Amino acid sequence: MARIPRVLSIAGTDPTGGAGVQADLKSIAAAGGYGMSVVTALVAQNTQGVREIHTPPQAFLRAQLDAVFDDVDVDAVKIGMLGDAETTATVANYLAAHPVPVVVVDPVMVATSGDRLLTADAEDALRELVRDHATVTTPNIPELAVLTGQPEPESFDAAVALGREYAREAGVSVLVKGGHLDGSLASNALVSPDGATHTAEVPRVDTENTHGTGCSLSSALATRMVLDSAEDAVTWASSWLHEAIAHADELRVGRGHGPVHHFHRLYRLAGGV
Repeated sequence: MARIPRVLSIAGTDPTGGAGVQADLKSIAAAGGYGMSVVTALVAQNTQGVREIHTPPQAFLRAQLDAVFDDVDVDAVKIGMLGDAETTATVANYLAAHPVPVVVVDPVMVATSGDRLLTADAEDALRELVRDHATVTTPNIPELAVLTGQPEPESFDAAVALGREYAREAGVSVLVKGGHLDGSLASNALVSPDGATHTAEVPRVDTENTHGTGCSLSSALATRMVLDSAEDAVTWASSWLHEAIAHADELRVGRGHGPVHHFHRLYRLAGGV
């Protein structure tokens, strides 16, 4: 039997299904994995923005983690929204006691709508978690600037250079994402701590429906890294997400920035729209 990666998403929620653990589970399944989830925050959000955030007690967060790790051999972890310093520390301490072969950290700081999803006092704790536990981190351009304390790069080459600097300093591979930049391409570049760079070139798609792209890419990447090399995983995940964005308008979900079409390939094979 082919191996099916067991992938755990540690993240917040999205009731409309486009981001957070809902998007992670769809992405993990689309990438060939079995998805599980531990919720760090209950987020009342939709395609137009975040309305309210409720953070469960840390004891309940640990109880969720125990429920998974006491029963399942976890092949990969994707970490998304952590929200605050206390939650970040809880997850970091748990991973220290329960090492996992692949850990992909999507440093969720600001939603597409502009709503802040990480408190300012948690930024240092997040940097420590990335440095100590991440296999790969997947910041977007604004997040890369926050992590490095540098101005936002205005070109893909400048972003890759900044990612290379951060990878060397933190000792972790960095996936530099070009989606927030202008131009005909929305490419992704995996930069290793030794400076080696692998670029997956993908065309930019003209659509406003990009809600949850960061969550989706990082979850698919974590899944594929169990099956492939990191470079091949980046290429696979980038190609899959490009198609998911290209078919996003077909979903007609929400009145704001709608979700991407995670199961576009399945729909096509099933003879759907």
